[in-house]
Amino acid sequence: MGATPKDDGNSQKAPATLYLEMLESVYGSYKAAKDALKYSYDKSFRGFAATLSPSHVQQLSGMDGVVSVFESKKLKTLTTRSWDFVGLPASVQSNSLAYQSDIIIGLLDTGIWPESESFTDEGFGPVPSKWRGGCQTTPDFSACNKKLVGAKFYRSFTSSPPEGDFLSPRDGEGHGTHTSSTSTGNFINNASLYGIAQGESRGGVPGARVAMYKVCWTGEGCGDADILAAFDDAIYDGVDILSVSLGYPFPLDYFQDSIAIGAFHAIQKGILVSNSAGNSGPSRASVANYSPWSLTVAASTIDRKMDAELQLGNNISIGGIAINTYTMEKQWYPLVYGGDVANVSGGYTPDSSRGCLLGSLDETKVKGKIVVCNFISSPPDYSVFVAGGAGAVIINDGFNDTAFPWLNPATIISTEQAKIVLSYINSTSSPIAIIQKTTTPKAPAPIVASFSSRGFNPITHDILKPDITAPGVDILASWSTNISLTGYAEDTRFASFNIISGTSMSCPHAAGAAGFVKSYHSDWSPAAIKSALLTTAFVMDETLPGNADVEFGYGAGQINPLKAVDPGLVYDAGVDDYINMLCSEGYNDTTLRLVTGDFSSCDLVPPSKNGARELNYPSIMVLTAPGKSFQAKFPRTVTNVGVAKSTYKAIVSAPSGINVTVEPDTLSFSSLNQKLSYNVTIEGGSLNTDTLLSGALTWSYGNYTVRSPISVYALSL
Repeated sequence: MGATPKDDGNSQKAPATLYLEMLESVYGSYKAAKDALKYSYDKSFRGFAATLSPSHVQQLSGMDGVVSVFESKKLKTLTTRSWDFVGLPASVQSNSLAYQSDIIIGLLDTGIWPESESFTDEGFGPVPSKWRGGCQTTPDFSACNKKLVGAKFYRSFTSSPPEGDFLSPRDGEGHGTHTSSTSTGNFINNASLYGIAQGESRGGVPGARVAMYKVCWTGEGCGDADILAAFDDAIYDGVDILSVSLGYPFPLDYFQDSIAIGAFHAIQKGILVSNSAGNSGPSRASVANYSPWSLTVAASTIDRKMDAELQLGNNISIGGIAINTYTMEKQWYPLVYGGDVANVSGGYTPDSSRGCLLGSLDETKVKGKIVVCNFISSPPDYSVFVAGGAGAVIINDGFNDTAFPWLNPATIISTEQAKIVLSYINSTSSPIAIIQKTTTPKAPAPIVASFSSRGFNPITHDILKPDITAPGVDILASWSTNISLTGYAEDTRFASFNIISGTSMSCPHAAGAAGFVKSYHSDWSPAAIKSALLTTAFVMDETLPGNADVEFGYGAGQINPLKAVDPGLVYDAGVDDYINMLCSEGYNDTTLRLVTGDFSSCDLVPPSKNGARELNYPSIMVLTAPGKSFQAKFPRTVTNVGVAKSTYKAIVSAPSGINVTVEPDTLSFSSLNQKLSYNVTIEGGSLNTDTLLSGALTWSYGNYTVRSPISVYALSL
């Protein structure tokens, strides 16, 4: 039901009373209405969650004051080296702890493990006076502290937790603990996963405070009703940055999308929301969380890989990918191919046993041996373990950039590598091998992860998404100690750190970077912080494998937090700018006024020929029809936050065959916070369908390089 109305001097009904009256009108009784109501949203915006039939939905949708009615869908949850890799060393973080102590980063996630060293409050001063949140204590979650300042949980439609989880803010699956420590965790020396990736663990703003809003539950996902309730609380509580590593698997209109709704109300209160881009890559237009007012974060690698080497008895070594925490006891183990050891008496054939499906392996031929398996339909490590195998070599071309832990010693090899292994097995009567514990050699980086969702923006085509990329592959961070590394009951490995991958890991990196910037510039708007991160981003090498999707893969580039503190110029924008964009996208006055809580009107917005291109965005996106010439205009305004008297020159790197004109091409500032405007015109001839071209506009002065990526894409819509 939109924003909380601004006080106009007239008395208004209490929100809960209004919501019950609305429900009573469709249910026909007050008691039924009260039983149906699950949440009242009334702290930061208006609305409610309730049990409704299709006819109730239809009736409510037509009532005055209702922006949208939508089903509470389930969303999915989408470090020692990573902060050094993005240019933010521990020494710099240590020197700025005093600035960080007033920053509060909130997370909507699976909960938090409060006993983790990442969240102890030794050395922390009093909780910032602006904080209005609370700590929801239960028998298994006794208290918060001066580091972990808030913790709440949300479970709208049942009062019992799923198996293995807790009816409290405690994290039952590790995800929220991992993301929290990535964004805000304390300095921890000698962190590792059984000796792998050993080093100092820390968040982007280790001196900041953390608040957890548990909206996701083990095996169930995260409900829209709970997400909106958490946004309502977090905005009111006083967080500075929100990290939301959740997303839908399909595009939704902005005001049918609980994260876009919550993020819109957050920016109204000056809160930047960092969102995962999604894990549905590398398909085009698979990006999640694409609203222009959110920071959408892709995932990329850091300069190390997880190498679990397979050594064969013929002195050939093959580099595999896995998080193998085991050191195998013997020097060598017999090596067999799954297709050669079928459980024939159980009715299985080599066609099923080659995939090491559960029950398909002959235990008498597998026990104590390393088994080579084709990855067909399910991870084969469990079936090899049950059959008594000593380890597994898994053939799969889909896991070439992301490592996983397995139940037993294991490594992943490619189809080409498998030819060498199978040839060796067939060349001798007694093939032998050993799988080495994982090491972390150097690797080219950053490279966009294959799973990271790609652009273009499925709703507002002229806004480039994702915005930026951050480390999200093989990230070591804190973990819940109630769950084993693989989640299998047979797995006896429990650790306070774990290595996992996803845009869920890159999102808190960006949130931490945003918190780091805000610790120096407490008065900057969400758009200014976002601009600083985008225009100072590390420029990616598009020639590296994995970066071929250019800006559709990584946006402006990889986060560079230290440089973002002093960006020179910023592209600022406020709520009114987003309202103007929504008007250009066809939203009407009624919807706008309900969402904003004031008398916003598209009648007050001059008609726009350029639509969303007029939003003062730090990147430039042109989506054009194939086979036709095109011209696109982009007005932009920059604010001087660098040197008072400064003159910036425009440097254009135009995409091949495209003409880019900047007027004026020189911006001369005489004071700080001065604003100057310019126009970009992009013209080109006929392009073939699915042509993606990449360029950039950079404003240069002294050591300042304020870079905006330019993307041109041809597609029939």
